[in-house]
Amino acid sequence: MTTRGEEPPPSCPICEDERQYVPPGGQRWTTLQRLQREGERVTVSRLEPGLYGLSSEPKVGIGQRAMLLCTPDGNLLWDPTGYVDEAVAAAVQDLGGAAVIASSHPHMFGAQTSWSRMLGGVPVLVNEADRHWVQREDPAIQTWSGEEEVLPGVLLRTIGGHFPGSAVVHWDRGVVLSGDTVFPGPSQKWVTFQRSFPNDIPLSAAVVRRVADRVCERPFDRMYGNLGNVVPVDAREAVLRSAERYIGWVGGAFDHLT
Repeated sequence: MTTRGEEPPPSCPICEDERQYVPPGGQRWTTLQRLQREGERVTVSRLEPGLYGLSSEPKVGIGQRAMLLCTPDGNLLWDPTGYVDEAVAAAVQDLGGAAVIASSHPHMFGAQTSWSRMLGGVPVLVNEADRHWVQREDPAIQTWSGEEEVLPGVLLRTIGGHFPGSAVVHWDRGVVLSGDTVFPGPSQKWVTFQRSFPNDIPLSAAVVRRVADRVCERPFDRMYGNLGNVVPVDAREAVLRSAERYIGWVGGAFDHLT
């Protein structure tokens, strides 16, 4: 993604990393203005009280579904979509705007500063461990690490795994926004963990144990991923159960089944 008047860079470092890929046909660059002319839009849907999903149509880049988490003290925009325009910015403002923008990991960084500008210069929080992946600098960018309560009852937590700074949101209403730090599967009863999802690069048993234990240090019941995937009930138990299954397979406990 470039802005009006910018020349496309020679390469996309985050696409060339082993966690992503460049398609056989090469890298394609676009602008928000071109996407708007082509009919791109973002739809907003209510997921549960105080939580909304934002999806770009057609899909841009990874095609993540952003989350707008709404509280009486302000709202968090999580994993912002790769496209933003005045219409969706106005829709977010109608829901109370955003006090802060944050992402689970660098694959979600693409349009974060454009979102910030559209929403009035909202702070963009970037985990210190992944700060070097930022491709477009902006005064709105601030770093964080460890844990940070960005709004009352809304806690950003560094988990690691997929990236060193991979993070989740713990909301004291029993919700975890997991990005793909922990990835809910299609059954809505299991999750998984990966270094690279498109390239199928696993994490070690030790890292999966660490990730699962960190996420489950606090209670939660529901988990929302970044592609519309969800564990609607008993999500904490699903994470612990899935970690045991994963660790068993990568550790050889189930080799007799192969």
